[in-house]
Amino acid sequence: MTKPLILVTNDDGVSAPGIRALVEVAQKLGEVVVVAPDQARSGMGHAITLENTLRRTSINYFEGIEAYSCSGTPVDCVKLAVNVFLDRKPDLIISGINHGSNASVNVIYSGTMSAAVEGAMEKIPSLGFSLLDHSIDANFETAKKYAAKIIKETLKRSIPDGICLNVNFPKRGENEIVGIKICRQCHGNWTEEFDVRIDPSGKEYYWLTGVFINYEPEATDTDIWALDNNYISIVPVHCDMTAYSALEKLNNWTL
Repeated sequence: MTKPLILVTNDDGVSAPGIRALVEVAQKLGEVVVVAPDQARSGMGHAITLENTLRRTSINYFEGIEAYSCSGTPVDCVKLAVNVFLDRKPDLIISGINHGSNASVNVIYSGTMSAAVEGAMEKIPSLGFSLLDHSIDANFETAKKYAAKIIKETLKRSIPDGICLNVNFPKRGENEIVGIKICRQCHGNWTEEFDVRIDPSGKEYYWLTGVFINYEPEATDTDIWALDNNYISIVPVHCDMTAYSALEKLNNWTL
């Protein structure tokens, strides 16, 4: 039988340790093709390239794996792979493993998750993986073990069309992980601050900082609660941003 075709991408760039870890998992489960940004594209959200040309370069970062770097965004990578580069539709798209959390409102900004959402829009089962560790020396071994389980289950059972999964791993060793929790996105946001600095020429520049605020700290069914309590969180995500709870009220407006 033909092995499942797995497309691997990310937003930290094709040379990031996280994507290497994900490729090591995926190549044991199917035929892998890598198409990922040629440099870090974190925080790009669902951006696509419209005003510049897109280019790809064949690379040999992953032994025995067909792989390309792309000059565009994570979503560009998925669009090009599905519509141009691959000779058949992927059975699965996996994105990551991201360095840092994509839980709660972070999912809106995440290039990692936008690649997975793009896959879901193409009706391809898609997963986004993130580890709550920004370090270049982050240990991905526990994440790799559980990513393999989640990928196997996805290939076996699939995901409803239009849905992708946002998977976040706490920064914990295997013996500290309590389990996997299916949950909802936490309602929270960042209180943004801009650090004003002066460059060597004497001109001001700005560096974005901030603190995450959990608006529902008592809730026990959210991704933030799961991660704070040493669970791996899985949140089903789709691109429909309709606020259904507001429809009735808006329909009562006099327009």
